[in-house]
Order: sequence, then C-alpha cells, then structure tokens
Amino acid sequence: MISRRAFTLSALAAVGGLTTLTSCSSGAEGRYDVASRQLWRHSAAMSNEKASLLRELVRYATLAPSSHNTQCWKFHIDDNAISVLPDFSRRCPAVDPDDHHLFVSLGCAAENLAQAALAHGLMAHSSVDAAAGNALCLSLEPTRALASPLFQAIPVRQSTRADYDGKPLTTYELDLLQRAGSGNGVRLILLTQRAAIENVLEYVVQGNTAQMQDRAFIAELKKWMRFNADDAMQMGDGLYSALSGNPSLPSSLGSVLFDLFFTPKSENDKYAKQVRSSAGIAVFVADGSSPADWLEVGRCYERFALQSAALDIRNAFLNQPVEVSALRPQFANFLGIAPRRPDLVVRFGHGPRTASAMRRPVQSVLV
Repeated sequence: MISRRAFTLSALAAVGGLTTLTSCSSGAEGRYDVASRQLWRHSAAMSNEKASLLRELVRYATLAPSSHNTQCWKFHIDDNAISVLPDFSRRCPAVDPDDHHLFVSLGCAAENLAQAALAHGLMAHSSVDAAAGNALCLSLEPTRALASPLFQAIPVRQSTRADYDGKPLTTYELDLLQRAGSGNGVRLILLTQRAAIENVLEYVVQGNTAQMQDRAFIAELKKWMRFNADDAMQMGDGLYSALSGNPSLPSSLGSVLFDLFFTPKSENDKYAKQVRSSAGIAVFVADGSSPADWLEVGRCYERFALQSAALDIRNAFLNQPVEVSALRPQFANFLGIAPRRPDLVVRFGHGPRTASAMRRPVQSVLV
C-alpha cells in the first residue's frame, strides 16, 4: 500500500554546503505548502451541473493513498456511475508483484468517492467487473445528503511517517477504529500490548532487511522518490522526501545521498523508534485472496484512516511482513490467521501533522 519508506540522512551535517542548499530550497517549499493546502481541501459551493459534481467526486477519490504514491488508478464517468480502474502503467512489480497493493489502493479511492458522493446526495452501490480488469463500478442514485465525520476527514487524512507520542488510545477510540476498519469479509486485528508490538517490530526488521538486499526493490523505490519541492509539484506523485523530515535537495544530490545513507541499519533503527512510539498496530485480513477481496481491504483501511484522522490520530504503513513472500506465512502464524494472508500492517497513535503529498490533476486520471 502506501509506501512507509523514508530514507534517513542522519549524517547530512557532514556534507559541505547543505545549509546553503536547504536555505535556497525554502522558497520552493513555501510554494509546495501553498499548493498542498489548495489541493487538500473541501469543495467550494458546488454547482448543480451534474458533470461538474462527478468530476469533483473523482477529485476526492484521488486524495486516497497508494503504494509509493503512484496513484495507480483511472476513472471513467458515465451518466449515473463512476468506475475506478487499475492503471497498470503505474504498478510496482518489485514490491507488489501480484498487484495486491494496487487493488488495495483502488479500494481506498473508491471509499473516498463513496463518502463524498453521500455527502452530496448520492448513494454509491459497488460491483466488481472481472471482465474489465477487476474495475470497481460505483453506480450512483439520489439520496438524502449526509456529510459524515469520515467525509469531513478526507482533506486531513495522511500517512504520517514520524515518531508518535507513545501514549495509549482510549477504549472509545479503539472501538471506533475497530468498527470503521472491519467490513465485508475483512477482519481488523488491533495489537496494543507492548509484547505483541515488539513481535511485529521483529517481522518489520526482517522484512526491511530482506527488501534492502534486493536491488530491484531499491531501484523501484528510488524511481518514485522526489527529492525536492519543485520535482514533487511538477510530477504530482511519488514520495517527497521532505515529508519524512529530510531536507529538500537537488535531484542529483538527493540521489547520491540516498545511496549513501539508505542502509539497513539506519532504516531498522528508524522503524524501531517509530514502532515503539506507536499506540498500537492494526493488521487487516481478508477471508479471500482475489482482487475483489483486496479492493474491500482498501475500502476498510480507508475508513480506518479517515476515522483516525477524525480523531486526530496518525497512521502509517509497516507492510514489510506482508510484502516479503517468504516472511508472510510466518507472520500469519504469529497472528493466528494461517492459512489466510495478512493484507496490511499499520501503526497508529497520536503525533504531529505534516504537509500532505501532491496529486495529479483530475483530467490526467480520466478515461
């Protein structure tokens, strides 16, 4: 799913000229913040014109998360329906060889769209068209408008790759997250005991170490890195390194430093701090293992993420135990769910907000 990756440049102070480079980038970072705020917003007064409304529903859908922020979706608008289709040109074969995360991402987009449709007086009924590449069709019919707390949270939802405050959530908060993240054939496991969290961390470290020894994985991740604000805004996708606390750098320098500082030890140390600062771990498990099941996992995760945002709770992915195929059965045994496949691993807790990642314009995702 959404990439949980962010390289650590703890030794950057030793690189000559970094302070100057960072200072020179401040103007672009300011422009990025403005562009991000303009993107992550609720609609202004809506036009009664149907075509404009349906395009605005697609805009809400594009604010969903996706693996490496690839935005691996396309949308087709009909008179009374919107279809969410996979964009296989944006797949990530190294980290996601069976397109699991891709279809989860489509489910996230569909849930945003359904929440936004209801807020604007349209009920979305979903069906999966296997013959059309497992596209998810949302047929829309008039209903009473209901702007739910999940809809209100769409512009503030984000994947926050930072340390949290380590404080436990209340029973009330956990209950809301449990209800939001459960769905048709999808179970949500919440782990809040420290011993269980430490066990998950062991699997994260094993998976991270394996991935960082995979040259194809590293090359794919680096392809989606955006090392400065100008590139992030121009491309409108990918992982902007500054959102993970790293300096904004020229692409050529960022690429060199990525190779120098993106090491198993630095990443494992970072994950250890992040996991131990979290209130808990959420694991999403579907009954089946088909694209239709993965779409439903995405919808459940997105409701979980929106409910988290509504409660001012942060979350981020720790998907290494489910991405490394050799490790996945062991992780399933630890969870007591074998032979089912664990689909997503998410840490959550209270922590700081950051700026949000860019998105491509609506016209670029319509077909």
